[in-house]
Amino acid sequence: MTASYNQTISHQAQSQKTQNLVERFNALDTDAKLAWLYFVYEKMGETITPAAPSAAEPELAPMLVGDYLQLSDEEQLEIMRDIINCTDTVYSRAYGALKENNQLFVWYVWAEAMGDTVVGMPDNYESDETIHDLLAQIEEIEFEAQISVLRTIAGQMGYSDVKPIATQAETGKTASL
Repeated sequence: MTASYNQTISHQAQSQKTQNLVERFNALDTDAKLAWLYFVYEKMGETITPAAPSAAEPELAPMLVGDYLQLSDEEQLEIMRDIINCTDTVYSRAYGALKENNQLFVWYVWAEAMGDTVVGMPDNYESDETIHDLLAQIEEIEFEAQISVLRTIAGQMGYSDVKPIATQAETGKTASL
């Protein structure tokens, strides 16, 4: 199974604090990750700066922002879990084929419709301290770091057969013209 092409954390682009935040997110189980994403999007515009939906290209994700909304709650939840777990499914492939801004847009659309045309948080759900700590950590960092964390997390999800291009450091070869 191959996850999205950009699964590794770019250590050059992130501080140790944001790398730790991504690693702590990755240690959560699937439903805890969904809960954390729900809480993050619930706080968008308050303590968490929203990724600019205008930077996305929604026409690239009709299956995920159109067809998805017509599915049952159970089907939607399964698709979300498949995307988080990088499972090889049609929806997970559609998500994995997107760039990070469009992936964030998908989560944004789902969050905006949650409880309406997207399955909502169960009424009896009780999040644990780990989720609240992680939420507090992202609220404490600067806008650019928040976006970097969210892009990294979104980019790790989904399924894709696309492999990253090996770097010069990995191959020992220089590019030729």
